[in-house]
Amino acid sequence: MMKNYSTLLFDLDGTLTDSTEGILKCLVHAIKQMGFEVPEDTNIFLGPPIRQSFAEFCGMNAEQVDEAVRIFRERYSTTGLFENRVYEGIPGMLERLESGGKRLMVATSKPQVYAVRIFERFGLSQYFEIVGGAELDGTRDYKHEVIEYVLAQAGITDRSSVLMIGDRRQDVLGAHKTGIECMGILWGYGSVEELNEAGADYIAETPEKAADMLL
Repeated sequence: MMKNYSTLLFDLDGTLTDSTEGILKCLVHAIKQMGFEVPEDTNIFLGPPIRQSFAEFCGMNAEQVDEAVRIFRERYSTTGLFENRVYEGIPGMLERLESGGKRLMVATSKPQVYAVRIFERFGLSQYFEIVGGAELDGTRDYKHEVIEYVLAQAGITDRSSVLMIGDRRQDVLGAHKTGIECMGILWGYGSVEELNEAGADYIAETPEKAADMLL
């Protein structure tokens, strides 16, 4: 039986919107500009903070990572940002949760300035009380840091009533690190194996199913 959570924190990429196209086009553009080899499986880049990905998957040093991030953002801030779509069923799910009296917030590793623009563009701003993300300088890059920031902004002290909702292991691990539970969702980039292995407290197959469980 699922307990009653009054505050729901949502991941963005792979949870509310499918931003694969924009992110991957910008990543490939940046990696090629830097003269590095593009990894065969580019999906490994979906989820972790981008700086970490350039270092881990391309073998860039700190200076190269900074330059790659600059090239990525140059394309992303004008074009890649909107090569994106809201998953089917998301507006309906948010509508139901809001009507059900839930406080809805966003905790994403994407820079906050981009997240806000995406919500405005796709008409999702109205549902969220707080949109929390990373800073452009790389601070607050990790999921647990973003969650802490959002909880502080919201003035939440009772963490037992808060649930994180996301599609990758980073969401589960970040939530648990801050002492909150996490629902893994299966319409995004992560698999049921990945989410179970990370220790997701609940799993939802569709936005409709997630709303049923949460209400």
